[in-house]
Amino acid sequence: MKFSNGNISLAYDRRGQGAPLILIHGFPLDHSIWDEVTSLLAPTFELILPDLRGFGESVSPAPVWTMGDLAADLASLLDHLGIESAFLAGHSMGGYVALAFAQAYPNRVRGLALVASQTAADTPEKREGRFAQAKQIAEDGIGETVAGMTPKLSPDARVQKFVHDLMRKQKAAGYIGSLKAIAERADTLSVLADSSFPLLLVHGDADGLIPVERAREIQAQVPRARLVELSGAGHMPMMESPQAVADALKSWAR
Repeated sequence: MKFSNGNISLAYDRRGQGAPLILIHGFPLDHSIWDEVTSLLAPTFELILPDLRGFGESVSPAPVWTMGDLAADLASLLDHLGIESAFLAGHSMGGYVALAFAQAYPNRVRGLALVASQTAADTPEKREGRFAQAKQIAEDGIGETVAGMTPKLSPDARVQKFVHDLMRKQKAAGYIGSLKAIAERADTLSVLADSSFPLLLVHGDADGLIPVERAREIQAQVPRARLVELSGAGHMPMMESPQAVADALKSWAR
């Protein structure tokens, strides 16, 4: 399905029945990363699976955007669907989008789950590295980034093949715009500390991109957050441990 918001065209899927849950994919992927958990969640939730602007079938004429822009896209999508509030589960960059949504629209959040994500902003060195990566992609294409990211996303060969092929399908503009948005994001721990909605952290203890310590740090600062650590899972727990992720999301939203 497609939804147009001004010059932005967002693709999304909608499945299941129950409380609305937005599943937000990470960088540089699309909503298909959730396919292995959707059948497990559909009896419990009305699932909304968007492709963020620049990825999958979604497009944006703007060369750059912010996490706030991506959050506003989701708010417009909920308006289009006639949904006032929803649970949000964000994977990696999708977690940054969910946090931006919670900051801008706290009354529309029923609960927030960070899946292999974090609240910390980039260090200055990491920030400059993302800008350099965006420049490299603009000049040479996505091949080097895909090759470098693939082994970091999962230790599982099956998952590696899936994400490698999926990343190859994405548009360079999506990479570039999102890298700049990630680099510019602020620390959002206060968004969770000041909130009252249910919080869930799902993290693999073999995550090669965002170490599980980031989730432990969040829980130490926000003790009411529930942390589910998945043994042996990397950065793609919804594919590596789909049943455990589905169980965690169902339990969190009760």
